[in-house]
Amino acid sequence: MRILVVGAGAIGGYFGGRMLQGGADITFLVRPRRATELASAGLVIKSPNGDITLKNPPAVQADRLKEKFDVVLLSCKAFDLDDAIKSFAPAVGDNTAIIPLLNGMKHLDILDGKFGRSRVLGGLCAIAATLNEQREVVQLQPMQSLGFGERDDKLSDRVRAIGEAFAKGKCGAAASEHVIQDMWEKWVFLASLAASTCLMRTSVGNILSAPGGKDFLLGMLDECSAVATAEGHAPNGPFFQRTRGMLTADGSPMTASMFRDIKVGAPVEADHVIGDLIARGDAGKVPVPRLRIAYTHLKAYEKARG
Repeated sequence: MRILVVGAGAIGGYFGGRMLQGGADITFLVRPRRATELASAGLVIKSPNGDITLKNPPAVQADRLKEKFDVVLLSCKAFDLDDAIKSFAPAVGDNTAIIPLLNGMKHLDILDGKFGRSRVLGGLCAIAATLNEQREVVQLQPMQSLGFGERDDKLSDRVRAIGEAFAKGKCGAAASEHVIQDMWEKWVFLASLAASTCLMRTSVGNILSAPGGKDFLLGMLDECSAVATAEGHAPNGPFFQRTRGMLTADGSPMTASMFRDIKVGAPVEADHVIGDLIARGDAGKVPVPRLRIAYTHLKAYEKARG
């Protein structure tokens, strides 16, 4: 099974690298700068789960992409989605499965419109990773998971086959028979964390230590959960309790990656992660006052950034 990993940054580089390490047929679709880095230094992963250096990993640039692939693993940010689609479109054939790891749900409609719903699976990942100054992939915590599946909750033959190929990477990849529910639950957690830590510009622990901080965090979680419920994907008991626990852990240093992006002046997924949740809340007549304030804050940041 031929797998095209779009990008070799923190997410694509980690999961694609682990699969390549395990013997999977992986090719990275990269921009010229990253192609040069991979050719000279290799794909370097620093991780609590074991460091590796993959010398000269298979890579291709968009202008040379001509062959069709069985799977396209898409790990870009939402604001790069249009460019990513243009770059990997030549690799999509009649039987290609596209697995997007983007946050939220809006990207599914965009990919469906371009490639057809039958080619687009649900997907999500959980990992804390970044690229350091040496352009090495650094995994910050041991946790790692990659979920994917048919959006009708059926365990198809192609999903089973993808699962076998992905399992070679020993990176927590597993097929899901409820991937859309999984994606909604991740969205609820991520949006609650991002909206809160970006708006307050600090960690969960510092928010909790402030007057009204706990009520603010749990209120944000309630709003996000209410939107998911209105969409038919109410967060389940164990998930909700885990998330509530993480958002009420005294002294927690946890922040969202979106907040870390703000700190370094990087682009953020304001519309995809927060704005789309508000739009869905409006459609379902769910009041989301805290989310609206967070969204205004993020859009003001985007305006100031230029």
